Amino acid sequence: MRARLIQAALVFIVSAQTGLAQTGSMPDRLLTALGLPQIVEIMRTEGLRSGDELARDMIMGSALDQLQRDVDRIYNPDAMEQTVRAGFAEAVGDTDLAPLVSFFESDEGQRVVGLELSARQAMTDPGVEEAARERARSLDGSDDPRFALVTRFIAANDLVVANVAGALNSNFAFYKGLGDGGAFEMSEGDMLADVWSQEDETRADTREWLYAFLLMAYGPLGDGDLERYIALSSTPEGQAMNRALFTGFNSMFDQISYALGRSAARAMQSEEL
Repeated sequence: MRARLIQAALVFIVSAQTGLAQTGSMPDRLLTALGLPQIVEIMRTEGLRSGDELARDMIMGSALDQLQRDVDRIYNPDAMEQTVRAGFAEAVGDTDLAPLVSFFESDEGQRVVGLELSARQAMTDPGVEEAARERARSLDGSDDPRFALVTRFIAANDLVVANVAGALNSNFAFYKGLGDGGAFEMSEGDMLADVWSQEDETRADTREWLYAFLLMAYGPLGDGDLERYIALSSTPEGQAMNRALFTGFNSMFDQISYALGRSAARAMQSEEL
């Protein structure tokens, strides 16, 4: 499975929600302010499309319908959200989330994440994504000031390294699901070697996608707005939030990828019969 199947995991930046209810635990309030239900829905849409492509690439005949039904079942938005919330709450621990909740529930914070959601939604269109990538490629290596600010944002949140690791781990989970489902016999060492052989390609694709997405999302923001956002991301609380988001979403995608592998293995065996 190529990393594009897990592309939805590339950036854990989420959407705004108006009329936020200021109730619940601080982790839940923060995730609500970040618009977790909305980003999960986008990820489900992306996952269903990628899962359908995967199914058609791997399976033919009557087994294809069953695998497509499995994909729809596996991308359960309620289960996806619950997994992220549980992983985030555990990982964030006793971090003081009050400054983050205050920002993301504010008008400024809601504007930022609203722009992020709009860009993420827009880039589900392949034509929009390619245009955004082309713009990123045209600015790469230049002295463009906005490109430089986005570079600082990516570095502050360790987005390339964390997303590449998440994508590779999800790909390994998929292989593990295939193997446990009886699709093939391969040692975990061989699985890891195959997954890590994809690292350079995954890193290049991830980096380009990130710049394409963030340049689009933050285009309407003034430099001062983006500077403040970078500063918030660089605080201990911001760093803790970022790590916890990756923990929650990586857990979700590992579970999804393993389940997809098991389902694909069953479909392959059914097809052989």
